[in-house]
Parts: sequence; C-alpha cells; structure tokens
Amino acid sequence: MEPPFLLADLDRAPLPPTAQKPGVRVAVAARPRETAGDFDVLLTGTPDPPRPWVGCADPYATARQLREIVAAHTDACLALVQVLRMGRSLSPSDRLVVESLAYSTLQAGPDFRAWLAAKRPHADRPTDEPVQLLRDGALLTIALNRPAVHNAFDAASRDALCEALEVAVADPTITRVHLRGKGLSFCSGGDLAEFGTSPDPARAHRVRMLRSPAALLQRCTAEVTAHLHGACVGAGIELAALADRVTATPDTLIRLPEIGMGLIPGAGGTASLPERIGPERTAYLALTGAPVDGAKALDWGLADEIDAAPAAGGRRWRTTSRSRTSTQSTSSETT
Repeated sequence: MEPPFLLADLDRAPLPPTAQKPGVRVAVAARPRETAGDFDVLLTGTPDPPRPWVGCADPYATARQLREIVAAHTDACLALVQVLRMGRSLSPSDRLVVESLAYSTLQAGPDFRAWLAAKRPHADRPTDEPVQLLRDGALLTIALNRPAVHNAFDAASRDALCEALEVAVADPTITRVHLRGKGLSFCSGGDLAEFGTSPDPARAHRVRMLRSPAALLQRCTAEVTAHLHGACVGAGIELAALADRVTATPDTLIRLPEIGMGLIPGAGGTASLPERIGPERTAYLALTGAPVDGAKALDWGLADEIDAAPAAGGRRWRTTSRSRTSTQSTSSETT
C-alpha cells in the first residue's frame, strides 16, 4: 500500500494537492513562492529561505526521505500534520488538549509498542530535588536539577516544575521568571526509564491535563525567559518555546525525536513551536528529527538571542516541596 504522502513540484504543476485525500502534503520548488497554507512542509533549494520554507541542498532527496518516514511511521505522521492543521484555528489551551488526545491514541498503537519492546532497559534514576527555586525580589529563577542525566524529564520533574510555575502564576509580586537547566544541558527530553510505563493512555491524558507545565507557562508567558544550552530535546524545547524570550548558547542542540518512537510531541510542542516558527517548519523538524543548533535556532526564531553565559549553578537554591514519593501516585507519564 502506498504511504499517504502527497508531493507537489511547484515548478512543474503549481496546483495544490487535493484536500479530499488525507496525507502528509509536501511541496518542492527551486525558489520560495507564495502558498495558501495547502502544504504541511515546503522545501526549496534556496539557502536561508523565508518562513515557511525550509532550505535544503537537495529538496527532492529530502522529499524522498520524508516519504520513507511517512511509510515507516504512518499513524504518527498523519496525527502530527492533522494536529498542526487543526491548531491554526484553536485557542492555545485547546491546542494542548488536541495534542494530548492524539498522543494518547498513538501510545496505544502498534508503532509505539514496537519501539517500546525494542528499546534497551533504562534504570530508574530518582532525584530528591528535581527542580530548584531561587527568589530575588521580583525575579524567580527555576532550575531543572537532574544534571547527571542532562535533566531528563520524569514525572517528578514535571510535578515539581508545575509546583514552581504555580508560584509564578499565583504571586503578583513575581514579575520575571528565568527557566534554566543545571549541568551540561537544559533538558534532554522525557526520561526513557518512564516512557510507556503507564498501561492506560486515557488516564495518561487526564494526568497531562491536570499536571501540565505547558498550560501553566501559557498563563505566565510574558514573564518567562528560558535559557537553553546543550541538549534541548523533546520537552526540552517544547516547553521552552512557550517562554516570552528564549536565549541559546552556541552549543545548544534542539531536536524533536518523537515520530521515530511512533508518537508526536507531547509536552506542548504542537502548540508552542508553531507560534515561533510556523506549523510548516514545526512539521519538518518533527517529521525528520533534524537537529537545530544555536545559530539556526536564532535564524528561525526558536531563540531570540545567543548567550555565551554559563548554565545556572553555584548559587543557593530552594527546592520545591513535592517529593518523588508523592508524585509517583499521580502518574509515571512524562512526554
């Protein structure tokens, strides 16, 4: 069976693909041109093209690569582009709901279950203080604190981050929030030791709605600056992109790997990244899993400035009060 992949060469046939046939819609052209939002990904051979286009050395080869990805992970790819299309007309909070519903559906699918069965075991690595706080007048600094695992995002980290962000939302005297990661990376994404450990995708969706750092960040976006460095994978960029301002060090490396697992971004990425780089470039990053360095992040708008300052560390921090024991009963689902 042919994969649901529709390719339009705009240099030869500038007609958009039919909307009546579902599929991932990709367009290629030698030079960028105006489109009416008919395509999920737009590829061109022109270097550094304007949004929503993606510049490629060989756009036709990239299109073939995308076709192979769609063939290998059909359900996830279709869910991704459908969620991104729907997001254009949804409120920010509703985008998170739609993303979570699609994510939960894919968790029950054969592609994710096959990935789960094939992945190597990862030992559980609990941390007593997964998030630390530092208050300095009107400034609240929140630091992810699992440096030994590049701040891999587990359920305890999620719940502690929610608790910290609830402080920022509830306290009107806090006018600025800095979000950082301690150690070599801002956040390396969901902790693989916990991926897929919830047997009930419906319950996992409910937990994501009740304990959502993304939803809290949407409520205090104007106050937040996220400071990226090192690995910013999955949740590590999905949450950061919700901040009003994002800085990135030159060693920043951004990636969305979920399609290769049979999933879509699940920490808010289909809501946050399109606001910064558009749904087409978001689809490209999610479908390909292509890495983005600090310079490209600045060029595309994932970052607002390059910052060579070191990561957070060496100061006295106050930890959030929620312990790992209290969070385990909530859910082990992260991204």
